[in-house]
Amino acid sequence: MDRGVISVRYARALLESATAQKVEDAVYQDMMTLSESYLQVKALRTTIDNPMLRKDQKQHVLETAMGAPTALSKRFVSLVLKEDRESILQFMAASYVSLYRKQKNIIRGHLTTAVAVDKATEAKLRQMVESRAKGSVEFTTEVDPSLIGGFILEYDTYRMDASVKTKLHAILNSLNKK
Repeated sequence: MDRGVISVRYARALLESATAQKVEDAVYQDMMTLSESYLQVKALRTTIDNPMLRKDQKQHVLETAMGAPTALSKRFVSLVLKEDRESILQFMAASYVSLYRKQKNIIRGHLTTAVAVDKATEAKLRQMVESRAKGSVEFTTEVDPSLIGGFILEYDTYRMDASVKTKLHAILNSLNKK
């Protein structure tokens, strides 16, 4: 069977169980943290895939990777290990995050600026995105001095590039074509 299908099935079951127990928000944080751990710690995947490591050791490593997981998340990891599906746990966590966001109508937004912006400006942009997207937004910000000035706002499939760097490139390209 396809690992994507399996991942989504496990994630859907976890979301249904978490929703029934009213802990879906906490489990969401666990799965976000686990997904981030897989991305940040490259050795996590090889450690979990190591057949020489006992299941209880893998359980401990995965619980540590989630931070302070809920009881449901611990039981979920235990089930995944029991069924020998740990090689696709990263995909299960990512699938849970996607399903949760869809269920809660959450989109991701990202603001990149040349210099740090104050909280009021960030709040205004978040409010604008939420009103356009008709849902809540998980907003992240990043400072990239190479933009020179201005900003890049991205959410859902929308991208607004109002950076000085992009404008300069456009001007230079138009001058070079003449």
